[in-house]
Parts: sequence; C-alpha cells; structure tokens
Amino acid sequence: MSPYPLHTILFLDIETVSQYPVFGEVPGEWQDLWRHKAEAFNRDKTPLTPEELYGRAAIYAEFGKIICISCGVLSGPPAERKLSLKSFCGDDEIEVLQQFYELLHKWGSEGQKYLCAHNGKDFDFPYLCRRMVIHGMKVPSVLNLSGKKPWEVPHIDTMELWKFGEYKNYISLNLLAHALGVPTPKDDIDGSQVGEIYWVQRDLPRIVTYCQKDVITVAQVYLRIHGETQVRPENISIK
Repeated sequence: MSPYPLHTILFLDIETVSQYPVFGEVPGEWQDLWRHKAEAFNRDKTPLTPEELYGRAAIYAEFGKIICISCGVLSGPPAERKLSLKSFCGDDEIEVLQQFYELLHKWGSEGQKYLCAHNGKDFDFPYLCRRMVIHGMKVPSVLNLSGKKPWEVPHIDTMELWKFGEYKNYISLNLLAHALGVPTPKDDIDGSQVGEIYWVQRDLPRIVTYCQKDVITVAQVYLRIHGETQVRPENISIK
C-alpha cells in the first residue's frame, strides 16, 4: 500500500520550451551565455553549432520557460477511485506560475501534502522553483526544500521509487509504464516535439493534452508500484 494517503498527493507534469523560437532572436548577451553552455555538449566527433543545439534550451530553467503545468488528485474508495485533472497553460509564464501557486496554496493549506512526478526531483520540482525565483515569486512551502531535513521533503519521484536504491538507473515514464503493464494513453507526439508544436505550429492545446496524459500515467504507475487499485478510464475527469 502507499505509505502516504493517496488524497494527499498532487501528481504533476510540466512542459517547457526555449524562451525564443530560434537562436537568432536571442538577445546578444544571452547568445554568448548559450554559446558557453553549448560547449559542454560538443564532446563528440561531429560537434553542433549553438544554433543547432538551441532546441535543448528548453530543459534549462535559465534559458527556457514553462508553458503548461498539469496536475491530478485521487479520490474515492479503491473500487471507485477517481482522478481529477486540471491544467494551467499559456504564453505568459508568470500567469501560469501564479495560477499554479494559488492552487498549491489552497490545496496544501491543511495537513501534510506531497508532490509526485516522474524524474520530478531532477527536473519538474527544481525547474518550477527556479522559474518562480527568476520572476521574483515566493516559492510555495511544498516546493521549497530550504531548511528541510531529508525525511521532511514532501517530494515523491516515480523514477526514484523504481530505482530501489540504485543511483545510476534512468528509465523513461513510457518504458516504466509498459514494464508494469500500465496502459498508456496513445499520443502522436513526444517531448522532443513540444518546441516545434509550440513555436511553429502554435498548437498549445495539443501540448496540454500530452501533458495531461503524462500526469495520468504517473498516477497509475504510482498506484501500480504500491499495489493499489488502478483508476478506470471512465473515472478520469478534466476540470
């Protein structure tokens, strides 16, 4: 069984893109900073230019931005377990973060609460904190680890759960779901295509759908790891 009450866990996923559609539109000083960053990538025999590497800017909080945050909460008894989803998205990152902040404030106001994401400790959680700090926002208590002891950290990572103490193992959410027999929603995109869909196709709703599907998979994987009853598709709703 889950060591935490299921209703106290907020499952989440974020989607990020570079702050500018192409390297040529990046301000001069930031171009120099990205060139310096890109040097660390060019260790193979066929080095790429900073322009060619700019797609990777999305994964670094200093060069990227958040365009979608999707969340999910569980409720109900095992036989009728429900998963309710809500997303915050848009071109204005400050507005997206503010809406998410308000959700955390309301949701986490009573009792101990937890955040769960796949690779969340290495990506989602620190990325959210860094972007909030960059925009001069207060970091919510449930995200802020400052002063917390290891056993007080309210962060759950499905990748870490699957490691079972191993340090070097990396596994994608899709592979983990398939290994555990967790049905994954079929989709026509993957994370590497988010930047093009946002900047070129201008199809943010498609990205939101992709993000929500990842939240569903994270929640189902968490339940599966702990031997809990899965959520039936008809019991998944979007607010």
